[in-house]
Amino acid sequence: MIPERQASRRVSMRQPEGRATIADYWPLAYSAYMRIAILLAVLTASSIFAADEGLPYDMTNYVVGFLRKGPNSTSESTPETRKIMEGHLANIRKMAAAGKLAVAGPFTDNGDLRGIFIFKNTTMEEAKALVAADPAVKSGRLVLELHPWYSAAGLRSNGPKDSSRKTTWSSPNRAENR
Repeated sequence: MIPERQASRRVSMRQPEGRATIADYWPLAYSAYMRIAILLAVLTASSIFAADEGLPYDMTNYVVGFLRKGPNSTSESTPETRKIMEGHLANIRKMAAAGKLAVAGPFTDNGDLRGIFIFKNTTMEEAKALVAADPAVKSGRLVLELHPWYSAAGLRSNGPKDSSRKTTWSSPNRAENR
């Protein structure tokens, strides 16, 4: 076929104007699932290598929590949303101080997947209860998805050296900070 006919043939196969098809949304869903798959592959790489009995790794159970945009998610910055974010960060500090949270942080691509928690010394039920008290989850701005994870022991975060320093949040996406 000549190129002009190919172009017109493709156009004629599209849905009428204003009607979206699954193909229109597939790249968004596919990229979110691929990011999760890549993240889990990277996180579990240590457990794959630790399976060799010659390696000196101790293994343990963790609970991984993915935070996704919830039904009440918004990019607006209002006194209410700032208060919710302050409460969210306070809950993170509380879980870390209690020794239940090894790692927490946001994803910086402004996608559906907003952040991650990696819990230690806890069960799925306890992790669910800890996050249920989070203002961002309670308000519906974030939704939690939990998964059990078996990996190398000793996973930890290096928090601020000055424990009296209050954690603040600013988006790595410059457009959100304006």
